[in-house]
Amino acid sequence: MTASKSHTDTIVAISTPPGRGGIGIVRLSGPEAASIAAQLVSLRQPLEHGRARLADVLNAAGNEAGLDVSERIDEALVTWFAAPNSYTAEDVVEIAAHGSPVVLDLLLRRALGMGARLAEAGEFTQRAFLAGKIDLTQAEAVRDLIEAQTLAQVRQAASQMGGALSRRVGPVKQGLVELIALLEAGIDFAEDDVDVAPQAEIARRIGELTPPLTALEASFGRGRIVHDGLTLAIVGRPNAGKSSLFNRLVERERAIVTATPGTTRDTVTERISLDGIPLELVDTAGLRDSLEEAEQLGIARSREALADAALVLVALDATQPLNDEEHRLLKAVEGRPAVVTVNKSDLAGMGETSEEVEGVGVLRTSALTGEGIPALRERILALATGGAASEPGMLTSLRHHQAITTALSALGDAAQANAKSIPHEMILLDLYRALWALDSLTGQTTSDDILNLIFSTFCIGK
Repeated sequence: MTASKSHTDTIVAISTPPGRGGIGIVRLSGPEAASIAAQLVSLRQPLEHGRARLADVLNAAGNEAGLDVSERIDEALVTWFAAPNSYTAEDVVEIAAHGSPVVLDLLLRRALGMGARLAEAGEFTQRAFLAGKIDLTQAEAVRDLIEAQTLAQVRQAASQMGGALSRRVGPVKQGLVELIALLEAGIDFAEDDVDVAPQAEIARRIGELTPPLTALEASFGRGRIVHDGLTLAIVGRPNAGKSSLFNRLVERERAIVTATPGTTRDTVTERISLDGIPLELVDTAGLRDSLEEAEQLGIARSREALADAALVLVALDATQPLNDEEHRLLKAVEGRPAVVTVNKSDLAGMGETSEEVEGVGVLRTSALTGEGIPALRERILALATGGAASEPGMLTSLRHHQAITTALSALGDAAQANAKSIPHEMILLDLYRALWALDSLTGQTTSDDILNLIFSTFCIGK
């Protein structure tokens, strides 16, 4: 998609999800949006910026079908947002009809016949970005808000849409620009023997720029988890209560539970939100030696889930002593983010008052009574977030993280060059590299290929 194409075409799309619903919206943006909309429907009052107008959707094929061309097939609300006071900074019209796919498709096809072009994925938001209404981090937050599955994701996306990340980067960028200007001035006045940028002053300024970026880079750990979520595999011997714990965490009877060992023959997954953190729980087949082919396949998948999961919940049975498989399992999770629970704590069994098993800290739980489940949730959450607290303007995508790490690396190189009394022209190369990295974060220097890749992940109509 080229910039000229974006600025000259009037685009149209159905902005509500596919299927039937109470309301469906057809959105137009571009220089001909208002005139095309006036032909699509029969307005009862002239369009006025920011005001909804009642309109009739008329049968488009009236004469061909032998019907009165003025036959009304639906009633709609039409809202016009005049440029530049609209989402895209262009003329935007939204036609809200009833959510019949037939009616919405009719409006769409008629708009295309009147000269509009079908909008590409994310093109409305891309136009808003190209017009300077929002920066790239805010544009990406629009997509994140649409795709959010938990309240924490919604809050994070809303924070980004409000410019929280841009506000954290802005002062650093401003300080970097001022330092670059200082060094450029020093080069200009070099022939006059005027030292406008002493080595100590350069070091001080670089030192002030680094901590905010370091703190921002550190936020990626939690921000990525809030954005993408994690997988937690529940593993253990047969009949240790893995499925019961799974059901407790899911808060419904999702997995089959029986007293017969080996009930679970395959992995069972369910996605939950734990204090806003998206978590995919995986209930696995019990680990043991088995001659049955179906159970062997289930156990193999259990081992795969154990290897792939970001977090592990090891379920031990309070009524049984540790067996060889559990010894191997505890050894396998050493050094990994893992929670070890002694389940069935309502029954007499292994080390009833012990807080450790084989030197490993454990939680005592009862999936039957709910004992220890709140503490288990807290332990899982602490492992998932690494104890980091939520903060505004966190880094949530790898692209953001790479931009910040590149800027930090460039500032580090500039600091080393300054300490070695390398000429300012060379230091400026590193400082400009840091500036370009920060610019790529918000979109000032992002290439068209990257922009097209980003906006192609949006839904049509947004």
